[in-house]
Amino acid sequence: MPNDAPPRWDRRMQQRLARGEAAALGELYDRFASIVHHLAHRVLEDEEAADRVTREIFGYIWENPDAYDPRRGSMRSWVAMLTHRHAVGWLRRSQAAAAEEGEVTTEDIEERIRDASVAARADYIVTSMPAPLRAALELAYFDRRDYREAAAALGVTEDEARRRLRLGLQLLSTAYVQPARAVPPPGYGRAL
Repeated sequence: MPNDAPPRWDRRMQQRLARGEAAALGELYDRFASIVHHLAHRVLEDEEAADRVTREIFGYIWENPDAYDPRRGSMRSWVAMLTHRHAVGWLRRSQAAAAEEGEVTTEDIEERIRDASVAARADYIVTSMPAPLRAALELAYFDRRDYREAAAALGVTEDEARRRLRLGLQLLSTAYVQPARAVPPPGYGRAL
């Protein structure tokens, strides 16, 4: 099964869901449930909550098939985005009670959400990247192999192994996006 669904599959799936085909929902679930559950669990760190988010995401898709627009990206990306937003909302709501009781601060909650979001994005990027890039990164990270050893294990040239590692790391680096600062740090910008 390919990682990225072709756009034609995405459009057909949306049409089938819009017609109310229960088999389409089953097919969609089979294809994306593990991604949805993994992303939700990564954000929430709770198996039961991740199960509930997974059910809610597929319920939302069933009730709102027209919310997906194939022109804006793949269904896989849309489902991942829905999951991330829903899981973060769930986390904020669950932490609000703890914040009201003084157990955690708002800053602690936002830091946890930010860390969970980065981790979830990194997981999604790794599972979505082409298999050759993922294989090179896995050899370098898990097996602690350098580019020469990765090239030998993959059966490619050393230049190709370096290229795969560089591209994989470039993709992975996009997982962390610095939050925008409302005010520049002291010493920056023009003096009044």
